[in-house]
Amino acid sequence: MNGPIVVGVDGSASSLDGVEVAAREAGLHGVGLRLVHAFGWPAAHIPHGGRPWEPSGAGMRELIDGTLAKAERRAHETAPGVEVMREIVVGEPVTVLEIESRTASLVVVGSRGLSRFGALLLGSTAGHLAAHAACPVLVVRGRPNPAGPVLLAVDGSPAARGAVEFAFSRAALHGTDLVALHVWSTRTERAYDSPADPPFVTYDEERLHDEEERVLAEALGGLRDRYPDVAVDRRLVRGRIRHTLIEASADAGLVVVGARGRGGFAGMLLGSVSQALLHHAHCPVAVVRSGQE
Repeated sequence: MNGPIVVGVDGSASSLDGVEVAAREAGLHGVGLRLVHAFGWPAAHIPHGGRPWEPSGAGMRELIDGTLAKAERRAHETAPGVEVMREIVVGEPVTVLEIESRTASLVVVGSRGLSRFGALLLGSTAGHLAAHAACPVLVVRGRPNPAGPVLLAVDGSPAARGAVEFAFSRAALHGTDLVALHVWSTRTERAYDSPADPPFVTYDEERLHDEEERVLAEALGGLRDRYPDVAVDRRLVRGRIRHTLIEASADAGLVVVGARGRGGFAGMLLGSVSQALLHHAHCPVAVVRSGQE
């Protein structure tokens, strides 16, 4: 990890939680922290990357500076030795953070942010970033618990290999256990929850269990040797994927999931399981796309 960690700052309580998580990650990795506030003018056409001027009598610049100063204080309280950079960029938050992701090692955002008018926005920025960012995206949900285990959602797809690598590296760095959870089903009932998701075909239960055990073992193959100090709790659970993962997240410090698993359609950038976790997990969620580890 060489690039800085970028965190979106908008003044909401959720974004301040994001600053705390991002600062802790930056301290552990020995990289800088960029506090980025995206400022969009409702009626002005300004090229992306320009700096906002002070609207007459509005005090907008002072307000934004105050928001970033508060975030910087939180960052220094969390990780005193981290180099913190503050940046105000003209543009919509999704676009600004997507561009920032091209040179970042990780982008952190809160799950609930504020619009320019102060209204709460639920996950629109987080979901888009998770699907389009050039680096892993960590969405802060609930109250972060750094001591909790890393929960890895294992699906066995080649695209999820980056998520497995990311989960092991985070568990090693934070000194926590890793729970590798693979959910399966033997019934013609859907292991997924959406009518668009493919149903499982009925198999012999014992045979299917053995096959899914192999999927779990192969997904972790090689990485257990590379991270010998990480205690791995392998769990093979029969049930509905989203429900099981959301329930398991209650005891985790972080959930790591691939952007799209083996049940998704080829054109989808963000799968239904990833989306469900972004909206309903009880702890922070890291979404890792193929090749981002």
